[in-house]
Amino acid sequence: MGTLSKLQTAMLITFLVIVWGINWPLTKEALQDMPPILFSGVRTLIGGLLLLLVAIPRYKRLQLRQNYWIYLVSTLFNVILYYGLQTIGIHYLPAGLFSAIVFLQPVLVGLFSWLWLGEMMNGLKIVGLILGFAGVGIMSAGGLSGHLSITGIVLALSSGLSWALGTVFVKKVSSRVDSIWLVSIQLIAGGLLMTGAGSLIESWSDVNWRPPFIFNLLFISVFVIAIGWIVFYKLMNSGEASRMSSFTFLIPLVAILISTLFFSEPFTFSLLGGLVCILASIYLVNRKVAARKAMPG
Repeated sequence: MGTLSKLQTAMLITFLVIVWGINWPLTKEALQDMPPILFSGVRTLIGGLLLLLVAIPRYKRLQLRQNYWIYLVSTLFNVILYYGLQTIGIHYLPAGLFSAIVFLQPVLVGLFSWLWLGEMMNGLKIVGLILGFAGVGIMSAGGLSGHLSITGIVLALSSGLSWALGTVFVKKVSSRVDSIWLVSIQLIAGGLLMTGAGSLIESWSDVNWRPPFIFNLLFISVFVIAIGWIVFYKLMNSGEASRMSSFTFLIPLVAILISTLFFSEPFTFSLLGGLVCILASIYLVNRKVAARKAMPG
């Protein structure tokens, strides 16, 4: 893929932040019309099948026999646990708050990349890690006093943790697999598994196929999952993914703004304080420290 211009990069990042931010309140709204496991499975399956259309011309890069275990591990962490836990957990918390906790993920990626990938750890990153966990603690304080669901907080943290583990795993094996095939297979496999499990545990008769729900389902499947992942890898393959990490903090901001303005979700001081800590944390963890110029000897 060719190099992107600054304007193209800005437009794609803006698109991704807005779409992935809108995803959270739309998901919570859609869950009023479809049970969570079925919804998680159907949306990922539709997104995966759409993305398969992009992957098929790259069939020579699939290499399923050599890399099947990579597809399986990535499916478990990046789809089944990540999407499954968030779809169930968002029942218990406001969508904006839930997304803010899940997007502690970049901080966890920074920690795991240091532990397992040998990436650099510096003072700013350490401060960022501390701030990130402090932010979750501040936002979670309401749960200890009964104002928030501890179950929802644990599920949000677990969703972010599984995504972080999956991201670090993919970073470690990225040279061995084609990114588009990886996402296509994990979405289809995870979508089939969750749809099957939902069909056994939940009931299709509980689905309310009203037009607003169908719109939400298709919007999330097409724009959030299928096109969202294509944009993500377009940025990454063009050498722009590193810039994206510093803009990730805008996603929960968009989610909170939409949830507050259009879905009447509460905006509390503990949420504000915790969010500020998490934003600062993500910024510090992803901030690149300029190398010092060598002094003439």
